[in-house]
Order: sequence, then structure tokens, then C-alpha cells
Amino acid sequence: MYRYDEFDHGFVKERVVQFRDQVQRRLDGELSEDEFKPIRLMNGLYLQLHAYMLRVAIPYGTLSSVQMRRLAHIARKYDKGYGHFTTRQNIQYNWPKLVDTPDILDELAEVEMHALQTSGNCIRNVTSDQYAGVAADEIEDPRIYAEIIRQWSTLHPEFTFLPRKFKIAVTGAETDRAAVKLHDIGIAMLRNAAGEPGFRIDVGGGMGRTPIVAVTIREFLPKRDLLAYLEAILRVYNTLGRRDNIYKARIKILVQSEGAERFAELVEEEFAHLKGGPLALPQAEIDRIRAYFAPPSYRALEDEPRELARARDADEEFAAWLRTNVAPHKQAGYAIVNVSLKPVGGIPGDASAEEMDAVADLAERYSFGEIRVTHEQNLTLPYVEQKELYELWLTLKIHGLATANIGHAGDIIACPGLDYCALANARSIPVAQEISERFADIRRQHDIGRMTLNISGCINACGHHHVGNIGILGVDKNGEEFYQITLGGRADEKAAVGRIVGPAFSFDEVPDAVEKIVETYLELREDDEESFVDAYARLGADPFKEALYAAR
Repeated sequence: MYRYDEFDHGFVKERVVQFRDQVQRRLDGELSEDEFKPIRLMNGLYLQLHAYMLRVAIPYGTLSSVQMRRLAHIARKYDKGYGHFTTRQNIQYNWPKLVDTPDILDELAEVEMHALQTSGNCIRNVTSDQYAGVAADEIEDPRIYAEIIRQWSTLHPEFTFLPRKFKIAVTGAETDRAAVKLHDIGIAMLRNAAGEPGFRIDVGGGMGRTPIVAVTIREFLPKRDLLAYLEAILRVYNTLGRRDNIYKARIKILVQSEGAERFAELVEEEFAHLKGGPLALPQAEIDRIRAYFAPPSYRALEDEPRELARARDADEEFAAWLRTNVAPHKQAGYAIVNVSLKPVGGIPGDASAEEMDAVADLAERYSFGEIRVTHEQNLTLPYVEQKELYELWLTLKIHGLATANIGHAGDIIACPGLDYCALANARSIPVAQEISERFADIRRQHDIGRMTLNISGCINACGHHHVGNIGILGVDKNGEEFYQITLGGRADEKAAVGRIVGPAFSFDEVPDAVEKIVETYLELREDDEESFVDAYARLGADPFKEALYAAR
């Protein structure tokens, strides 16, 4: 994984020193909260409903065991003993004291971490596929290019104060695990007719109050032109993006107002001035960054070792976990292990300090000391030998981290909602917990099959409800919490925005409503292989509406 160079170390340390002085000025009353706000946001510090919240960057979702242990330490020392992993592969602390935040940032800097550009109207933390570098269907490791983009974009002088926040995602595989079509810029690696690797560039995706799937403005971009083309897109947005209306300031609105074809023309015009200039990406630089992501020292192993087969045949619970939580690896004899942070009745994405320490220990023992954070608010161990899967699973069970629900009804994405967030209209966490309890039976979850269920406490859509197969949005009706339900959303390579099925439900009605949707699907699916979202595409909304509203 990437290691800071001399510039990185010096730069991050200097920012901590600057912020320490700014915090002291706020504590001394020399800065008002309004004056302090833009300063703290540039350092990842929000003011939430009850306290400050610090969002820590985890570039492209990759962590070392040393970094994970430091996150656990910060949770113990400065928070209430836990952290919250987000859909942008970051971690948030919900209860830090303002006076402690410079010390937290200083401790993060010691392990090559920071909170820069995790908030504010700038280019945010660049995200990627949690299976990067190990996925069997990958063309190249997308983290190479995510790191190049991180270095280019960090405090870029032209793009520090954009019309609105800006999010970039990169994937290197045909299967989209990075939701690239739901980002301001989505970058997907592919090969042209000559077999050369390059990128498809999608622009103008996003959720919030105006959910839009990105449009493709470049079918193929050579690797050397990546930064020049991104700079062209950002220049067009920075020049023409709306600054008079926060709700119309995102690039997706600009793409829609200009039209995809005209927007692409504007980008190409700007790109013509930049192509072949100082931003051209030399192969030597790509190779330099690639060296940081060189594969670990794999052992020569065979797939499906006897130890794995015996354990799977002897233990039904282990076999169920293998089906849901373990993914194919490109290296023979290895597996990708997904660690669920969604125990039955738990808070999606939360991990205690003890759990973080346990995962760090397991990463060192089984995964070359590396951990990934997923868009679904779980964790991944990317380098596990298949013959050690049973032993790893037993240890995960001891720590309550072996729930076999990845990609199923219990693997719920949820934002913090009204329990923490000042923007929220309704609670998200209790709804997720109630639904989780309703589908607690793992056998039932496996019978239902793959399904995404996402919950947001407001229209800002931090829980990605728009693209859940079943999406739930909390709304306020005359001071009471109600929940709209959408169906048919998806965040993969067939990205789609779900559609509202009808009138909203009260808090107490939501679990029954979800149950009716699932039961209707089970009755009408063609066979066990037809997923919920595919069945919905075939059937349309009518049978689900009838099940939900016939008796109301």
C-alpha cells in the first residue's frame, strides 16, 4: 500500500500545527463559530446535532493493521469507544471534544492518516473497489490511479473552493463495486479494440435531492491523459457551475442543464489546451506508484484445499458464511474475506475499539496486515489463504464479526440519521435495527437471496437509499417521522434510481412493509436464481403496491 513520502509527512504535520492554532483561537473566543466553520470543515470537522464529528480519510478504502489499531486507540481515548465506517470508505467519530481534535489529527499523522478534504466544497476522498488488486475480473489495480488522483487533487489551488463538494470513484473491473455511475466523475478501466488499457469517463452522477445516473462523455481515454482530462472537467464545472443556489450547484445539474453532448464538447475544448502538456501522465510515474501496490509474497497454493472442503462439509454454519462472505481471489489458493459490521440488531457500520483491534490482529495473522473498507460499511481482508478460512471464521465468531449476511437482507446500509445528524428529518439507525431483527434468521436471508436495503434519514441520501433494491427515506410530516419506500434501485454496473411505490409509512409500519415486499417477491420470482431487483424489473411496481396498500 502507499507510503507517505517526505512531502506528505511534512505537509500533513504542518496542517496539524496550523489547525491547533485555529482551534485555540476558537476556544479563546477570538473566532466565532461562523468564522471557524470553513476552517474546521477543511480539516474534516463537522458540528452535528449533539457534538462535533470528525471524519477521517481512508483513501480508496485501504488500511494497514497499524492504522486500524490507531483508529481503535482514538475511539477509546477521544470518543465513546467506537467509530462509524461510511459509504465513502471513511471513518467518523461522533463525540470528539473540540479541544482534543488537534491531538487526534496529530496521532493520525503519525500513522500516515489525516482528515483533509473529507468535507467542504473540494475534491473529496477518492474511492475505489474494495477488491482492488485481488479481484479475478480486474484489468489493473485501480488504486494506482486513485492514488495518482489523490496526489493531484489534494489542495489543488484551482479546485479548493468549488461550487459544491466533488466525488470521484475508480474501478478496474467490469463488475462495478465502486458505484462509479453515482459519482461526480466515475472512472472505469477497460480495453480498446487494440487491447490497450484505458478509461471510460462518466460524469454527473449523484444522489441527494436530485438522484441522477452519470452519463458517459468519453468511451475511451488513454492512461497518459487521465489527469489532463479530469482537470478539463473540473475547469468547466468550476467556471459554469451554479454558485447562487446550493441545491443546483452539483456538476450533475450542470450536465443536465447543458445536455450531455454539449457538456462533453466543452470538456473536449478545454482538454485540447491541456493534452500533452505538464499534466500528461508519464509511464514512469504510473510505474512508480504501481510499485507501492505490488502483490504480497503469495505462496504457491492450490484452490479448494482438503482442509477447506472438510470444514465446509462438516459445519453448515461455516458453509453458509463461505457462500455469502467469501469472494473469489485472482491468486490460486487464496480468498477475499468480507467481515460483516452488521450483526443482528446492530448499528450498520459501527465498530467498537475492541472489534477494530481484533480485525487488525486478524489482518496481520491472515492477510499480510491489510484491510479494506467497503462502500457497504463493512470490512474486507483481501489476502486470506483458503486453508485458513475455517480458523479465521472461528475467531471472527468469537468477536461477533462472522454474521453471514453480506449482500443479503441483513446487510443494511444506514446513515447516522436523527440520532446524530443536524440535517436529518428522521431516525435511520432504529429502523435498520428493527428490520435486521425481523430478518435475523440467516437461513431465511439466504433463501431470499441477494438484496440491497438502504436507509437515509434525509434527502441528502448519505445512506444511498436511492440505489437500494429497497430504499427507505425518512421524511418529516408535521413533526412526525414517516418513511418513503423506493424499489428497483441499484449501484452496480446497471446503476438505476429506485422509484417511490406510494404514500409513506410510519416508523412502526416500516418493518411490516419491507416484509410484505419480500414475501411478494418470493411468491412471484421465477426461480431461486432470480434476484429481487431482476424480479422487480420484470414485474414492475404493481404487485408490490397492491401488497403494500390493498388493506390500508
